[in-house]
Amino acid sequence: MDTLKKIADLHGIYLLEDCAQAHNAEYKGKKVGGLAVASSFSFYPGKNLGAYGEGGAVCTNDDELAKKYRMIREHGSTQKYNHEIYGHNYRMDGIQGAVLLTKLKYLDKWTEERRRVAALYETLLSDVSDIILPHEMDYGKHVYHLYVIRVKKAEERDKLAAFLNENGISTGLHYPVPLHLQKCFQHLNYKKGDFPVTEDLAECGLSLPIYPELLYDQVEYVCSQIKTYFAALFEKSKIKITNNI
Repeated sequence: MDTLKKIADLHGIYLLEDCAQAHNAEYKGKKVGGLAVASSFSFYPGKNLGAYGEGGAVCTNDDELAKKYRMIREHGSTQKYNHEIYGHNYRMDGIQGAVLLTKLKYLDKWTEERRRVAALYETLLSDVSDIILPHEMDYGKHVYHLYVIRVKKAEERDKLAAFLNENGISTGLHYPVPLHLQKCFQHLNYKKGDFPVTEDLAECGLSLPIYPELLYDQVEYVCSQIKTYFAALFEKSKIKITNNI
């Protein structure tokens, strides 16, 4: 973030934070959401702080931006029936605000519980050489909206997901198609191979179950099934090598 800020300041570019999945996360001891000129949070029901329907918020310390954001939210007006700019009806229902205010009281506790689950995964899966675990930098505090492992061999990702599903474990494929390969961006003329790191993450990432109420035994079961899958894969490879010999 510090490097991005230097580049943005040098060129007079607004630096914005996408905090959609980062409620309560920290960067060098500071909460995200206040590290740039403006930031956005999602309150989609599945987020760490979620409403009972769609919702979101924009934060800024810039008075002019705050005024403009409020205008955009309310049909581009500050006074009823007078529209200064083109805007939308982005006003969040009151019931969503009430739900969020109630749930906000528990966010600190829920965050620590997510971190507990993530720590369990890291401990129990640390000896599985076929996957790469998410890494938390020493200057950050991750809130683990998702817990995404990377399967080293892309062709095994979907097979592992299917195996876990067969054993009662739901997984997720978040953002399996990179932006540069989406149909809506075809006009930019990007092709497969242009962003190899992005494509590798999209092809190898697998989200494991994570939520505050997840119990130790449940996490242990998920990890044991992952180990079972790769152990069986290893045995198959040994048999294949033996047969070839």
